[in-house]
Amino acid sequence: MPDQATPLVHSPAGQHEETDPTPGMVRRRAVDTGTMWAGTATTAPGAVSGWHHHGEHDSTIYVVSGTLRMEFGPGGRDTFDAVAGDVVQVPAGAVHREANPLDEESLLVVVRCGTGSPTVNVDGPAAG
Repeated sequence: MPDQATPLVHSPAGQHEETDPTPGMVRRRAVDTGTMWAGTATTAPGAVSGWHHHGEHDSTIYVVSGTLRMEFGPGGRDTFDAVAGDVVQVPAGAVHREANPLDEESLLVVVRCGTGSPTVNVDGPAAG
C-alpha cells in the first residue's frame, strides 16, 4: 500500500533560489532531493553560456519558450536548435554549452537525476 504519510512539496515560482551558476545563464532551483534536481534556466537574447557538464546527473530539458541552441561533441562542433515544446536529453558527463540565438529570452524547465554536484563548469570539450 502506498505511503500516505509522505508529504507533497509545493515550490511557488517566486521562491526558486538562484543556484549552480554558469556564465551566460541563470538557473533557479525549485526542488533538490539529493538524487533529483528540478528547476528552470533562462538565457538572455544572444547569450552563450560557459562550457559545463552535469557530473553524474542525466538531464531532461523542456523548452517552454524561445530557442535553445546546444553545442557539444568533439571540439564543440555539433549543434542543434530546440524550440518551444521540444524535449532535450543530456547524458551525465556530456560537455556542452547553451546559446540563445534569438532576440527574446529563452525559458527551460530542467530535471536532473543523479548524485553529486549538478553543475561542473569546464574550459571546453575535448578537441576529438
